[in-house]
This record gives sequence, C-alpha cells and structure tokens, in this order.
Amino acid sequence: MPNKFQELAKKYALLKKGWTPQQNLFYGFFTYIILGFLLLCLPIFQKGSATILDHLFISTSAVSTTGLVTVSIFDTYNIFGQFIIMVLIQLGGIGYLTFTTFMLLSTTRKMTLWHKKILSTEFTLPKTIKIKDFLKSVILFTLIMELIGAVLFFIAFTGDGMAIGEAIWSSVFHSVSTFCTAGFSLFNNGFTDYIDDNFINFIISMLAICGSLGFIVITDFGLWIKHKTHKLSFTTKIIFYGFLILLTFGTVFFYFFEPSIAILPSNSRFLASFFQTMTAMTTVGFNTVDFGAFSQAMMLICIFLMYIGASPSGTAGGIKITTLTAVFAIMKSQLTGSKHITFLGRIIPFERLYTAMSAFIFYTIIILIATFLITITNNLKFENILFEVASALGTVGISTGITADINTFGKIVIIATMFIGRLGVLTFGLALWSRNINDDNESFLTEDIAV
Repeated sequence: MPNKFQELAKKYALLKKGWTPQQNLFYGFFTYIILGFLLLCLPIFQKGSATILDHLFISTSAVSTTGLVTVSIFDTYNIFGQFIIMVLIQLGGIGYLTFTTFMLLSTTRKMTLWHKKILSTEFTLPKTIKIKDFLKSVILFTLIMELIGAVLFFIAFTGDGMAIGEAIWSSVFHSVSTFCTAGFSLFNNGFTDYIDDNFINFIISMLAICGSLGFIVITDFGLWIKHKTHKLSFTTKIIFYGFLILLTFGTVFFYFFEPSIAILPSNSRFLASFFQTMTAMTTVGFNTVDFGAFSQAMMLICIFLMYIGASPSGTAGGIKITTLTAVFAIMKSQLTGSKHITFLGRIIPFERLYTAMSAFIFYTIIILIATFLITITNNLKFENILFEVASALGTVGISTGITADINTFGKIVIIATMFIGRLGVLTFGLALWSRNINDDNESFLTEDIAV
C-alpha cells in the first residue's frame, strides 16, 4: 500500500510540473477547498446541522478569505471545526506554497525553478525585492502581527467580561481572521456590539490595514528602514497614497451622506464612517453597523470601494489600487491628448496597461454575469444581489443579510465567484486557457519605471 501511495505521489508531482503556474494556483487552492470541505463534513467537527452545500460554501469562503457565511460558525462547528476553518483562512491568506517554500528555504536554502515560477505568478515583486527576502517578510510579519493581534484582542475581550478560556480562543481566531481579511467571526452578530469600542475598532483596523496593504509594501518599507540606501518602489508609493485617498474619500461620504450613521452620537459617527470604509477597502468583512440599512447611494459607494480593494500581493481582493491607477492614467492621457501614458511623471509600459485593462474588463464582466445569474433565479432586491456579488468577487464578506436566503443555484454562483476572486480574474482565465504570462495578474506596476 505505501508503494502505491508513493507512485501516486510521484505521478502527481510530474503532473504538476506540466501545468502552467496559473493552473498550479488554480488546482492548489481548489485542493485546499476540497480538503476543508471533506473535513467540515465529518460529524466530529460539528455541533449543529448543516447541508453539504453549506460546508462547501464555508470552506470556499475560508480559503478565499471572504467571510460570507450561510450558517453560524459558532453554532454549526465545535472548536475543532472552528480550528479547521482558521487553518483554511491562514492558508488562503498567506498564499499557495508560501509557507512550504519558506520551510524549504529554512532547511535547504534552495528554491526550485517550479517554486519560483508559481510564486512569481502569485506575487509579482519589484526588482528591488528578492523572493527570499519577500517570503521571510511574509511569514515573520504574519506571525508577529497575528500574535500582537491575539494579545490585544485578549486584553479587550477579558476586559469586557469574557471568560479566560473563551477569550484565548476567540482572540487567536479573530486575529488570524482579521489579518487575513477573512471576516469570519465567532460572534453571530459580528462586531456590531462594539461600535463604540475604540480599542476593538483600533485592533481590527490595524490588523486589516497591515494585511491589505500587501507584503510588497511591508517588505519595501522594512528594507528601507534597514538599509537607508534602499529606495521605495513606485508600486509602494502608488499603493500607499492611493489607499489614503480612497480611505479619506469613503470616510467623508459615509460621515455626511449615510442616514444610519448620521444619527449616531458625534464620537461614534466618525468611528463608524471610518470603520465601514476600512472594512470595504481592506476586504476584512467585519462591520459595526447594518449594511442592510444603508441607503442606495451609500451602497453604491461601498460597492465601488469593494470593487477597488487595496494592494496586490496582500490579503485584500478587488481589482487593486494599481489597476485603478492604470485605468485613470489611460483616461487622463486620452483627455489631455498626451502621446505617452504617464502617472506622477513616469511612463507606464504598454504591456502593463494591457494587463491592467484586461483585469478591469474581465473583473467587470464576471460581476455582471454573476449578478445576472442570481437575479434571474432569485426574487431578491437587485441592489442587494449586486452588493453580494461585489462582496464575493472582492473577497470582502460584508452582506446586506441575503446570503442564507439565496437559493441553491445562487449559492453555487457565489461559491464560484469567491474562488475566482481569491485566485484573481486573470489567473483564473489563464488557468482555463492554459496560457502563461510573466506579468502581474492584477497590477501594472512591478518596478520603478524610468521617465
């Protein structure tokens, strides 16, 4: 029997080497989902009833770090089932092969060409950052931030009167879920009870922003602090400034134009506005107010923020700030009649623009198709369906409360949408059509570009 397993393992290894990097990512994340699904189906991990589709939905949502759920995590799964979900979130958050490659480097200090190709496809890095430095930053920064988050959550939960044993597990689970911007909570009403809790809001915001800004930015800043001669890449600057602008934009709009937030006391109003903007942009998926009570205008703003997301090579979803920047640069160049497409005085290569525009168009098409399929098979409000689809593809996880009400076909559509969102729309397309590219699947900026 062991020999048969060894033979199967060898055949599978040879098969993987024949796949393109995009196909390896596709089947890698798919394998995570199926394994998680099979485990969650086992009675030993359950304490409440759920359908097979519910288990598949939860597994996909965890691996894709989305956070949409059709059943209560706390009421459906025991602590061991919750641990399985947390592991799936962690694997989905740090990326396929990231941990195993880190262990490989730690033991042999060698990285195979196969590993390099897949990692280069999943994480496109500026030329100023080496893969080895990047991987170390990913693992160490993730562990450090999740440890800090767990300690801070523990202080907050015990201070709120939670029992020590429950507080330890809740702190660890929510720290991993927050940093990976997964949005899974052990509280059935999420964090709506903490709308006025400045400490809890700070912890979630800090972890989510650090995770969503991306490991490129963190690695780049780390090298800049360590080596004063290291220059921040153009990509890092675009991500950082773009994030600040969009975060300010969303906070202002929610503060002044959302009725359900405007009625809050002055000290809670700004905090709620900032938090809802942050949760949509970082795709962390937690909320302190009911999105189902939002006005249509503010739902549109929220959909826009979920559509954009944050940074490539981070834990957030969306088309990414860099892709938005490319589209904006193209529009600006067309309106001004410029011969070159530039941003902040730098010429953007056409191959980067093609990649960004392809991602933008494909992403939009998937939202339209998924919304159409659910709309024609469900008698739900159109704006709520569009919101749900944008949340699924952006791997955000916030909802107007219709997730459990969607029929079986609609849930299957959402499952596929979450998977595509985690994989990346271009990676998904290239995996299906068996093509391979060396450019970033979500971004056009991977190095400083000379004027």
